[in-house]
Amino acid sequence: MRREEIVIAKPASKIPPELRRLPHPFRRERDPWKRLWLRFQQDSQLQRTTVQFTFALLCIWIGIEFALFVRWGQAGGNAAFMERPPGVEGFLPISALMSLKYWAETSIINEIHPSGLFILLAIVAVSVLLKKAFCSWICPIGTLSESLWSFGQQLLGRTLPIPRWLDYPLRSLKYLLLLFFAASIWAMDVPALRSFIYSPYNKMADVKMYLFFVNITAFAFWTIVVLAALSVVIKNFWCRYLCPYGALLGALSWLSPFKITRNASTCIDCELCTKACPSNIIVHKAERVWSDECMGCYACVEACPEKNTLNMQLTSKSKPIPSWVSGVLVVGVFIGVTGLAMLLGRWQNGISKEEYLRRIQTIDSPVYHHNRGEVAPYGPND
Repeated sequence: MRREEIVIAKPASKIPPELRRLPHPFRRERDPWKRLWLRFQQDSQLQRTTVQFTFALLCIWIGIEFALFVRWGQAGGNAAFMERPPGVEGFLPISALMSLKYWAETSIINEIHPSGLFILLAIVAVSVLLKKAFCSWICPIGTLSESLWSFGQQLLGRTLPIPRWLDYPLRSLKYLLLLFFAASIWAMDVPALRSFIYSPYNKMADVKMYLFFVNITAFAFWTIVVLAALSVVIKNFWCRYLCPYGALLGALSWLSPFKITRNASTCIDCELCTKACPSNIIVHKAERVWSDECMGCYACVEACPEKNTLNMQLTSKSKPIPSWVSGVLVVGVFIGVTGLAMLLGRWQNGISKEEYLRRIQTIDSPVYHHNRGEVAPYGPND
């Protein structure tokens, strides 16, 4: 009897490893280069990993460029000049949220951190279309988080399961953080938003962020170490429990028309999909996965041993969306929105090279400080 027939003959049983149907024919290819190419075409996790680490390398390059830019400013212009990379504004989400509200209220795209606004719009567009796919395909913090728990799983043989009675209240923390930031920004009127956006502090927010990590305090350092250690033993600890950005994208993902869909008539209840899910979603009992934790990573689809049983679909009767199509959409939407900003001349900010040089030289002055979100008073010449 063939392997497929054995699986079908036991529809309600767990599938032992030796009886699992090989998910892709690339495993039978002997030539290593052909096998790699076939695997890239067929293996959703290799496709996703490729996109993840491509964007991670891009972020590292942006970081290097920005470090050299700040070094030039700290040297008073006497070091080699490196153009400031606008992509660094992707790490200023609070400023981007303020820019979004300011734009909605005034129809003005501010010239201080315009690329941050478009990066936020790109992330939102991806999440509305394809769940929290930004988190699992592009986000560098998500890539780091996944790498940490994957390392922990290999090192320890498992990650620590969090009981549901504790998981739910912990997951609420990121929504509370999101609510705090959203409520604070929502309460700001246009003059308050303009005052913050054009403040010396916000103009140098990216430089201040860089210097925070370069001159990190012992408390901040050990906080990061603890978060990293927790991420080794608990899947996606930061992303699942503390990331307000993830909370925003999770809420928006409810609007996504594409969802993981299970065909109950062919499901054999092996529970491999649930076991593979990095977000601990009970996939094997859902007809459509609505969870705000679903990241569209295709791990559950990859684990399913039955053909046409688990797929990303528009509706339960529509054609499945292959993983490579999701990847192209995620990357395409992100590049499309940010590319539009470049075409419209809204990517580079309006701060001149000379102004940056002056401000970096005086970055320790009180005008660049803030107190609980409120910027220091400043004048027209600051």
